[in-house]
Amino acid sequence: MTYGITCRAMASVLVVEDDPVIRTALIEVLSAHGHVVHSAAAGFEALREITARPPDVVVLDLGLPDLDGTDVLRMMRGISRVPVVVATARDDDAEVVKLLNAGADDYLVKPFSGEQLAARIGAVLRRTAPPSAALPSPASDAAGGLPGGLPGGPAAGGAAARTVRVGDLVVDPPARTARLAGRELRLTRREFDLLAYLAAHADQVVSRRRILADVWRQPYVEDQTIDVHLSALRRKLGERASQPRYLHTVRGIGIKLVAPR
Repeated sequence: MTYGITCRAMASVLVVEDDPVIRTALIEVLSAHGHVVHSAAAGFEALREITARPPDVVVLDLGLPDLDGTDVLRMMRGISRVPVVVATARDDDAEVVKLLNAGADDYLVKPFSGEQLAARIGAVLRRTAPPSAALPSPASDAAGGLPGGLPGGPAAGGAAARTVRVGDLVVDPPARTARLAGRELRLTRREFDLLAYLAAHADQVVSRRRILADVWRQPYVEDQTIDVHLSALRRKLGERASQPRYLHTVRGIGIKLVAPR
């Protein structure tokens, strides 16, 4: 069977499927539709892939060898808002409702055609607004508009996001770049969002709860999720939690970004 290129723009798709035959078939179908496809055969591998190389959409099987797909979806929602299309043999109505309520954007029951999967992915991408390139702004809820720190939210007083300098660290929200002593940092999308948010609140202690609401946009995310991203940022900033320079943890309160002294 041949497939025409139906997508207007190439998308990055992560296929999470433990069956090598099915995984290969899905990769071939989606590649034929013009997508760039990466794959993972297990849940933890998928979570690492999402963190290291954020995709535009995920195709998720539920019967994975290390984690149930429902748990993988819950953990995905803790670190990303990437659209997820669940593709599985489970067809129980209660299961479908549970997955959709847990954050799945669409659901396909095996067996299904490659054309149907490609069409569902296209529909999900059309429904889902692309991530804003704007800085998570420091505007507060009281200022009106979106909560402070939400990507695309207006800055306080309606001012546009601007470059922030903290010591030798320079964060440029419009360009989504960060430089340390003139050297550009290679950050994932979520790492940049977190760093930009902390930079917008430099010298202020920001609670984890506020970070979850403003950066992750989710009220319930495991503390370990924030810790993983903070650890990655510290490594890229050349520091350790035991000897912080920029990122300081205030026990029981939150995190603050300060210039080294």
